[in-house]
Amino acid sequence: MFFEMRHELRTFQTTNYRIYSQKLKGLNKNKKIIFLSDLHNQKYDRDNQTLLKKIRDEKPDLILVGGDMLVGQVGYSVEPAFSFVSQLPDIAPTYHGYGNHEQRLKEKPKVFKIDYEGYQKGLEQCGVVFLNNETVDIMLGDTPVYITGLTIPLVNYQHFKTPKLSSQEIRKRIGKKEDGYHILLAHNPAYMKEYLNWGADLILSGHFHGGLIRIPGFRGLIIPGIGSYKKYSGGIYKEKDKRIIVSKGLGNHTFKIRLFNKAEIISISLLHKN
Repeated sequence: MFFEMRHELRTFQTTNYRIYSQKLKGLNKNKKIIFLSDLHNQKYDRDNQTLLKKIRDEKPDLILVGGDMLVGQVGYSVEPAFSFVSQLPDIAPTYHGYGNHEQRLKEKPKVFKIDYEGYQKGLEQCGVVFLNNETVDIMLGDTPVYITGLTIPLVNYQHFKTPKLSSQEIRKRIGKKEDGYHILLAHNPAYMKEYLNWGADLILSGHFHGGLIRIPGFRGLIIPGIGSYKKYSGGIYKEKDKRIIVSKGLGNHTFKIRLFNKAEIISISLLHKN
């Protein structure tokens, strides 16, 4: 078991999902999205070239980043995250939502003493588009697709608590769902009920790191910052005509634990449902 855990902390896999929707009728062939989350400054080799090669090999049409690519704690550098994320727009258009680590650095610069504004500005100059309670519309084939990045209050990331987050608060931050196919980047999956009520067709989350230790084929057991099991800990879920994908993440911080829970790049193929 020790050797398996050691192995999983040093490797990653590509997880493939196929998503069908009648709203994607303008697609005459599948379009591929790479979804990345929770890198936390992890380096699999020099400058993460193996990770970048795997992403290039997927030939994505779009890259979505779910947040927490760095470590938002005193004494950590943004350089490992910057080195990796800055290279993504050379592969495909890249849209970046906020995780709690980016958010705390942005909102509390005097506490963490890290130049987050310089970090984000540098990535924007490289072509990364940040979505801080913002929506963009893009074309995939002949199909308009909307992408929204939701940033929830930092109070909703308390340890061992799940403070209420109302649907009204979500609408206040990001407005109403657009008609057409809509993707929501929402880092914290503890509020999935509220995200579903908002109405996105595809919800992409992370944050829970897959539950750290998983029962194979079942669920994650230890949720970072929460402690107890949550339904949406990692994997793909179906809720009526909506789909949810929760990344198990690419890295770790504080608790260096992974067991039966491999780090992952997520490759999503979007297809029209006839």
